[in-house]
Amino acid sequence: MFHATTILAYKSEDGSAVIGGDGQVTFGDSVLKNNATKIRTLYKDKVLAGFAGSTADAFNLFDMFEEHLVNTKGDLLKSVINFSKEWRKDRTLRKLEAMMLVLNEKHIFILSGTGDVVEPEDGCLASIGSGGNYAISAARALKKHSSLEAKELVKESLMVAGELCIYTNQNIKILTLDKED
Repeated sequence: MFHATTILAYKSEDGSAVIGGDGQVTFGDSVLKNNATKIRTLYKDKVLAGFAGSTADAFNLFDMFEEHLVNTKGDLLKSVINFSKEWRKDRTLRKLEAMMLVLNEKHIFILSGTGDVVEPEDGCLASIGSGGNYAISAARALKKHSSLEAKELVKESLMVAGELCIYTNQNIKILTLDKED
């Protein structure tokens, strides 16, 4: 069993978008790597993305998803829909063991390994991976009971997940998009 990550994304009310991920990759009961990078920017640094699951599968998905972004001139909603259709139709893609979380200042989506597209109910917080539930729980509490900036909220939430989930560490990487003026 491959356990590989915790990714948390936050789209704040002020138009900022933040994604963060831990650096641990495990296989069975062994840590393979402590400083993996599981988040990146896509399409002219206007979309943030993170993955959980098989690394090789995730890199293929990033590349394929970016093609959709290019074809739609960066329209995240159209790209997600088109990508989901492709994922569901292609037998090879349906066997991939990865999930993606993508966002910009307007939208946030979880793309599942079965080709599903989920927009979070609150429209601002989403998580994937082994420690995702810990991270999103911490983020919801911090959002409600603190005045942390978006980047700090994501970082602190991932630190909590790193304390609780054995497949998550506290080697946190963060990427941000600032609101467009």
